[in-house]
Amino acid sequence: MSDPVRREKLMRLVPVNEIWGIGRQTSKRLQLMGINTVYDLATQPVDSIQAQFNIVIARTVMELKGISCLSLEEIIPDKQQIVCSRSFSRRLTQYHELAEALASFASRAAEKLRKQGSVAGSISVFIRTNTHNDNEPQYQRSIRMVLHQASSDTRKIISNAKKLLQEIFKSGYRYQQCGITLGQIQPATMPGQLDLFDLPESQQSKSNGLMLTMDKINQRFPKGISVSAAQMGNNWQSPVKLLSRHYTTDWNELLLVKCH
Repeated sequence: MSDPVRREKLMRLVPVNEIWGIGRQTSKRLQLMGINTVYDLATQPVDSIQAQFNIVIARTVMELKGISCLSLEEIIPDKQQIVCSRSFSRRLTQYHELAEALASFASRAAEKLRKQGSVAGSISVFIRTNTHNDNEPQYQRSIRMVLHQASSDTRKIISNAKKLLQEIFKSGYRYQQCGITLGQIQPATMPGQLDLFDLPESQQSKSNGLMLTMDKINQRFPKGISVSAAQMGNNWQSPVKLLSRHYTTDWNELLLVKCH
């Protein structure tokens, strides 16, 4: 494509509807104007195309002329909010069941937070019943708290999430879903407000080291370590179906080739 002669030859061969962003209707309108190939479109005046179509098509023409208009995002920006939730395979009625599920979600959210090198300044928790079932009493609540000091420590996030759950949990309902949202996310390297009652710097360093070690172990052994509450069996989880085969990571699923 760096050779202008070869590039022009290719543009003369490729139909205009092969251009990303040129839909069926736009392609028909272009063809009525005698614009059938990529080269035909690239040689059109930008102002004329913008007047008859829109700025998006005009920018496409400029790109075809070699004028950069659409900058590529080479670095994926960090998430400003991390949400982790899931519906249950059965309705949960006990606090300890919801607490176990929420702890699992909180652990996963904290892992995502550390993966992008961030800390969270707020935690939100929600619970809800099946709002589509008119035969059962309905209840849904959410609650939010701001942390004294932004953190990515799984233990701290789980502990605060359970406190929030205690405030909104009501017995007598069959819960279908719960979840956690981490907000006010900022880089872990950003200086923050120190808290007199928070961990000393030495203990904070140990906490970061512990979380780093735990993440490394879980990356190698996905079911290795959990800092959630008592492990009471994850029978609340929805069954995972239609998974792709583990051809390269599981001996029992290696492809077999029979030669005759």
